[in-house]
Amino acid sequence: TKETAAKVMNKKLVADEKWKTRLEEYFGKGFKEGIPKNNYKQALIPEGAIILDNPNGTAPGVIIEANNKSVILLPGPPNELKPMFLNLVVPYINKKTDGIIYSKTVKICGLGESTVEMQIKDLIEKQNNPTIATYAKTGEVHIRITAGAETLEDAKERIKPIVRIIKNRFGRNIYTLEELTLEEAVAALLKNNNLTVATAESCSGGLLAGRLINVAGISEVFKEGYITYSNKAKRRLLGVKKETLLQYGAVSEKTAKEMALGGARSSKADVCVSVTGIAGPDGGTEQKPVGLVYIACDVLDQVTVKEYRFKGSRALIREKTVTAALALLRESLLLYIDKTL
Repeated sequence: TKETAAKVMNKKLVADEKWKTRLEEYFGKGFKEGIPKNNYKQALIPEGAIILDNPNGTAPGVIIEANNKSVILLPGPPNELKPMFLNLVVPYINKKTDGIIYSKTVKICGLGESTVEMQIKDLIEKQNNPTIATYAKTGEVHIRITAGAETLEDAKERIKPIVRIIKNRFGRNIYTLEELTLEEAVAALLKNNNLTVATAESCSGGLLAGRLINVAGISEVFKEGYITYSNKAKRRLLGVKKETLLQYGAVSEKTAKEMALGGARSSKADVCVSVTGIAGPDGGTEQKPVGLVYIACDVLDQVTVKEYRFKGSRALIREKTVTAALALLRESLLLYIDKTL
C-alpha cells in the first residue's frame, strides 16, 4: 500500500533514521538476526511525508501530501489504528476543514430494526441537518445522529433535540448514549447495585459468560458460569428436576426457570441468567423448531422467562441468543432496582 501510494503521489521511499533506530532498539532485544526484512520496510517513508507515531506497534502511520491532496496510511491492528486515528488523524483532518461534523449514537436493545425505523420514520423523512441513520447489529439497533456546524458546540446543540425525542420514544430500550457495549452497560448496573451474577447455559455453550468476561473488572460481580449441555449436567449442576426434563423437555420454559434458580443457588449469586434452546441445524421438530430459545433471569428469586424464535445459521442463532440474554438481564435488573427505590 505504501509503495503504491508513494508512486501515485510521485514520492521516493527513503529510510527514516529515527524510525530505523527505533526498530533496531525494538528488535535488538529478541532478534539475533537484527530487523526482519518485512519490518525494516516500516522505516521506509515517502519523502517529505508526515510520520504518525505508533506507541502500540512497530509500523508508523504516514500522511503523504502533494498537489493539494492528502493520502493517510494507518496500521491495521485495531489497538494501533484506533488511537492513532483519534489522537493524530482527527486533529489533522479538523485543521483542513471549515466546519465540524459530530455524531452521537443511541444504542437500543430489545427491539428489531424495523420496529425502531417505524418509530422514527417521521424524523428520518424530515431529516436535513442533523441526519439520522439506523444500523442493525446482532440483537441491537444503533441510531446515529450526525450534525454539521461551524463549531463542535453548535453541532452538539443541533443534535440535542433529536436525542431528546428518541429518548422519549424508546425509554428503557436505550442502554447507552456513550461508547459502551451492552455487556459493559449490564456490568455497570450489577456493580452499582452490589449484585453478583452467574450464568447457566445450554445451546450458547459459554458464549454468554464470555461476553460478560469481556468487561474489565467483571470479577467483582461475576461468580460462576455453568455450561450444562446435557440433561445430566442440568440435573447434577443446577438441580433441574428429572420430572421437568421428562415432561417438558430440555428446551422449555420450565427447564429455563429451574436452570436460573439452580444456577443462583449453586453459585450463591444474586442473579442468574439461563439459556436453553435449539441452535440447529439439526434437532428441530414441528413443535420445537430450530431457533426456539428460552431465556430466564432470576434476580433474588424473582424469575422472568421469555421465549424467542431466532432465524439464521447455528452461529447466528447462538449470537442472537446471547444478546437477548444480556438484554433480558438488563431489563430484569432495572425492574429490581425500581422495586427497591
